[in-house]
Amino acid sequence: MQLKNREVINQMAEKEELLQELSAAVISCKKDVVLAAMEKAKGVLDPSEIIEKGLAAGMNEVGVLFERGKLFLPHVMMAADAMTAGVSSLKGLMPEGAADSKTGIIVNGTVEGDVHDIGKSIVSTMLQSSGFEVHDIGRDVPVRNFIEKAKEVNANMIGLSALMTTTLQGQREVIELLKEEGMRDRVKVMIGGAPATQAWADKIGADCYAENASEAVAKAKELLL
Repeated sequence: MQLKNREVINQMAEKEELLQELSAAVISCKKDVVLAAMEKAKGVLDPSEIIEKGLAAGMNEVGVLFERGKLFLPHVMMAADAMTAGVSSLKGLMPEGAADSKTGIIVNGTVEGDVHDIGKSIVSTMLQSSGFEVHDIGRDVPVRNFIEKAKEVNANMIGLSALMTTTLQGQREVIELLKEEGMRDRVKVMIGGAPATQAWADKIGADCYAENASEAVAKAKELLL
């Protein structure tokens, strides 16, 4: 029994070390470092753990460092590119059917006036890895563009990120425009971002609020499956 307990402890320590290495690789902003860490993690960690607790954790830290002025936009873009390459290398390891069986079509973006991109990009990546067809339309997106893209791809959900209090109104405006277009009954709306709350979601009539990427996946599955 003692030997078995020691093995379990060693396995947990190995997993934690790999997760920290994945996170540090993303923070390094170097694609080759991320891919090397990915090779070590494959077969030891589940794809969902690699993305959520390793890559996404590193990307969150990149966001913190950017906000503090420790990293600059080129670094952020390099880190995001490295993370995307890491996720792409997992495609063959995803659960049977996860990559091909689309559970819903989601348009995701950051509302007009807001240039924050990191959190929204992590959400898009997590949703894609969970089997959703995601159309990430970027940051500083005009209200009308969300509607037009939803029509184009026949989306059944729109994700709206806002990282500033002053841009929260953009989330309300998208919902109002969906109503005007007669689309609100068939397109769910998920909101997120630092100033967003469940109370705000209730106030503007959003279908759900997600505090982080993991919650976004859970809420999307709840609403679309």
